[in-house]
Amino acid sequence: MKVAEYLEKINNVIEKGYYKDDWESLQTYPVPKWYENAKFGIFIHWGVYSVPAFGNEWYPRNMYIQGTKEYEHHINTYGAHKDFGYADFIPLFKAEHFDADDWMKLIKASGAKYVMPVAEHHDGFQMYDSTLSDWNAAKMGPKRDILGELKVSAEKEGLVFCASDHRAENYWFFGGARDFNSGLQDIEFQEPYGYAHPDYSKAEAVDTISNDIYSTPASKEHLDNWLARTCELVDKYQPKVVWFDWWIQNISFKPYLKKFAAYYYNRSLEWGEEVAINHKFDAYAYQTAVFDVERGQLKTIRPRLWQTDTAVAKNSWGYTENNDFKNPVDIVCDLIDIVSKNGCMLLNIGPKSDGTITAEDKEVLLSIGKWLNVNGESIYDTTFWQAYGEGPTEIKEGAFTDVDRAPFTCEDIRFTYKAPYLYANVLRWPKNGEVTINSLGEKTFRGAVKEIQVLGFDVSVAFTRNKEVLSVKANDNIDSEYPVCLKILID
Repeated sequence: MKVAEYLEKINNVIEKGYYKDDWESLQTYPVPKWYENAKFGIFIHWGVYSVPAFGNEWYPRNMYIQGTKEYEHHINTYGAHKDFGYADFIPLFKAEHFDADDWMKLIKASGAKYVMPVAEHHDGFQMYDSTLSDWNAAKMGPKRDILGELKVSAEKEGLVFCASDHRAENYWFFGGARDFNSGLQDIEFQEPYGYAHPDYSKAEAVDTISNDIYSTPASKEHLDNWLARTCELVDKYQPKVVWFDWWIQNISFKPYLKKFAAYYYNRSLEWGEEVAINHKFDAYAYQTAVFDVERGQLKTIRPRLWQTDTAVAKNSWGYTENNDFKNPVDIVCDLIDIVSKNGCMLLNIGPKSDGTITAEDKEVLLSIGKWLNVNGESIYDTTFWQAYGEGPTEIKEGAFTDVDRAPFTCEDIRFTYKAPYLYANVLRWPKNGEVTINSLGEKTFRGAVKEIQVLGFDVSVAFTRNKEVLSVKANDNIDSEYPVCLKILID
């Protein structure tokens, strides 16, 4: 099918469907109940960029920007760009050890409820079979429908299948190739390099892209292609969430965002499924999609479901040979904090180009799963309480703050609620076993505290309460570097 034919199909679905391509109509679409209950999902950044495995998943852009470490590395390792360009990595992307069933079993063991592989990253290479482009994993590289295999395996394990799409950025992603004899300096449009728009050739152009929605707009051709590809992705794989990266905030995308949402939401009614769209910043109007914060959190409760997308590695979303991995204890603490504020955590791993998942990624996922296996009732199917928590540790709000906080203390407590129980996760258990909860003092909480248990530990608990605080004392030793959950029966 050609782009023009797909656009006609999209318009027909919207014309006949319940949802129209305007904010008033789209605002009525509800957040899926399964999503509100799931709380934890796994993101997978895997593509051609895992072959060079250098820098991060932006290697395709940075290798064409003079003066970057990727530019120098490319010349020293592969030769001149005009002789070995990014597309020459595709035959080396063989995925010879990729086993979708193994991946999904690991993700199931992590305690995740949904999984979101990248369908297409900024590099313009689709990880799925497409009628709109031959630059995809089914026809090149692995010559396998990666997304299709992952969907089958995910659903076999009872995981909700989702997908992310980063095609918007392909318009300018290779812009640096315009500035030297790269073999691409004179292209008009060429897959997978897109338009390599010259206005975005410099590294510092990303600041403009991020902060100015009126910066150089995408062309009509790119926007039409973006809409057609994204709707094809929806039709072929029926993902329950479609996640978008940030450049869709550019004002040129606005009418196309509305069309995509109307099409997707109408198609979901045909399928009888609940779906959602993830967006950053203010790309979508409030209450028309699910807000997402990249590598960051919120300071307080957001009444409508939101999501953090973050990664196991601090330095990269994709696999590199020098990834700096987070401590799973810190990830569990962040998950609890996010859920207490009505959010979900989407945690990324980056497999190697051969399709294997690193030992470090596995260890982190299995460690999180071990904690959730015991304490999951304080996470899944819960909602936020009247206060998200208490304690001295400051959470810096906004994107790219996921490693920018002090360690949590024994005074840092986060609440979730599932009637009749209030769950109080103590993010660092005190050595003396004594916990003070200010939010449950009689002046603050005018209900009754009837019983307290400690999840995962066979210990008895004594508690007293006055106007100011609830004081809890575990009568036996609890030795845990992970958060400890108090299950509190309230009335």
